[in-house]
Amino acid sequence: MLKVLGKWVDRYFGEEEAVLLAALLGIALVSLITLGEIIAPFIAALIFAFLLQGGVNRLVYWRVPRVTAVIIVFLLFMGALSAILTIILPLIGRQALNFAEKVPVMVEHWQSMLLMFSEKFPQLFSESQIKDILGQISSELGRIAQRLVSFSFDTFPNILALILYVVLVPLLIFFMLKDKDELLRFVASLLPSRRPMMWKIWYEMNAQMANYVRGKAIEMLIVGCVSYAAFFILGLNYAALLALLVGLSVIVPFVGAFLVTIPVAMVAYLQWGWGGDLFLLLGVYAIIQALDGNVLVPLLFSEAVNLHPVAIILAVILFGGFWGFWGVFFSIPLATLVKALYNAWPNPVLTTSEAK
Repeated sequence: MLKVLGKWVDRYFGEEEAVLLAALLGIALVSLITLGEIIAPFIAALIFAFLLQGGVNRLVYWRVPRVTAVIIVFLLFMGALSAILTIILPLIGRQALNFAEKVPVMVEHWQSMLLMFSEKFPQLFSESQIKDILGQISSELGRIAQRLVSFSFDTFPNILALILYVVLVPLLIFFMLKDKDELLRFVASLLPSRRPMMWKIWYEMNAQMANYVRGKAIEMLIVGCVSYAAFFILGLNYAALLALLVGLSVIVPFVGAFLVTIPVAMVAYLQWGWGGDLFLLLGVYAIIQALDGNVLVPLLFSEAVNLHPVAIILAVILFGGFWGFWGVFFSIPLATLVKALYNAWPNPVLTTSEAK
């Protein structure tokens, strides 16, 4: 048994670079699991710096000095962040509180409709079953509404954490953008000078990661803004809140658009009932989703992610379970990283067959 295990270790970890890469991956995974909350500001700054680097590169390509380009992009980012914190978040917060207060009325409305349905089709659902299900849903929604409406001193540490993020993260972003080359050289100095496998993984991941993450952020922004404009013009209640959900839905492939359709349709039905306004809204919403999938996505994502749909869904479930929102957002790049590691990892069997 030990002999077989030793041969397996020699086959896949016989090279120094493979051992080093495995150790680095293990350290990174353990650090994220155990120190995720502590290093969260650094991770958030790294993500935003990566997103903003494309704008800096574009300005440098237009012959703008790098320091000036960093300052311009950083000021635009701070302006957008200030608008989100002072305008958008309060608006969404007010609509969320208003929606939470209307939850009992919505539950009563659906209860009456389902009871009428059970009277017509008693063989499918009995009245007691419907009341039990709606009772559980009502109690759960009531707890959520209570947490939204109530505000206590228990939230004070969260306010301090928010202030910490607002101060530290922009500073980290600025220095990551400004001193990118120096930071990359420092990281490279810690690695062996000869690292062909790491370079192969880096080249495969860099283009796809930049293309996906920046494209997905732009897609979220465009879809959310267009949805808000459409909902606002049509007079739909909770337009900002629902537009936020629609924008976030593009993160989850295949099922995100379908799931967010449910709250949009429910709010529209409770506001207007069956009629022209409801069908007009659903038609506009369908057009937005169709343009997103057939026009916006091909324009933004120039390089297709060569992953099977089963692998994508599994990655969303797995990484989302580990790291929540950010795990879902980076599920496809992380799955692509796993694929790149598999392709670049030394395999003596394949090497020998290729040599023959």
